[in-house]
Amino acid sequence: MPTFLETVVERTQADVAARKLRVPAAELERRLGPAPRGRPFSEGLIDEGISLIAEMKRASPSKGPIRPGASVTEVVRAYQEAGARAVSVLTEGAYFGGSLDDLVEARGACDLPLLRKDFVVDDYQLLEARAAGADAVLLIVAALDTEHLEHLMGMASDLGMDTLVEVHDEEEVETAVESGAEVIGINNRNLHSLEVDLETTFRLLADVPAGTVVVAESGITEREDVERLEEAGVDAILVGETLMRADDPVRAVRDLLG
Repeated sequence: MPTFLETVVERTQADVAARKLRVPAAELERRLGPAPRGRPFSEGLIDEGISLIAEMKRASPSKGPIRPGASVTEVVRAYQEAGARAVSVLTEGAYFGGSLDDLVEARGACDLPLLRKDFVVDDYQLLEARAAGADAVLLIVAALDTEHLEHLMGMASDLGMDTLVEVHDEEEVETAVESGAEVIGINNRNLHSLEVDLETTFRLLADVPAGTVVVAESGITEREDVERLEEAGVDAILVGETLMRADDPVRAVRDLLG
């Protein structure tokens, strides 16, 4: 029986193939313009204190609907007002209720660096991300072989985008490091079983070389979690569900950040 990750990657490949027929890659390339200067996403994560990447997500495969009718503009503006350093926008539709339109709307609504969070497996998705205004894209080591990972990292860089390279175990950390990842996301959620364990970050942190930006993802629900992660040396946290479920996202961000 395929795991969740295998299922969603297979569906993503089919969806990308369909989108290529509607809008060819050459058309996306014509829309890009010159590559932006600087790296606002990675630079925003190394300010003093722990940085927050606040996530716009309407649903999740493990929890179902979270905030299905959420306004992208209202959510990302609240995150910016509250002190987030970047915004993650889930653009996967079948399981997370997102779309590229959400990324475009977020770009028009806030000045924060934007991460396209999706299951990126094809060059075409990088062109989509850049055309929609992304400053960075997520690359999941478990979904890519090493050669493909390095290719996508290089192409993203050429397009002027950062990459958040996501890992879940020691072997994936080694792959990310050897591939030259400058920003590594440690996902506390196992993408095969969908189980969450915050201790994953603390276990893997020692394997990440000094000078690498480390982002803890998933399972972060309260101020105490943030304090533990900051004390351990984590540079940033990526939080979605906790903030999206809050009646007041501004207060929820401020409570997390203390």
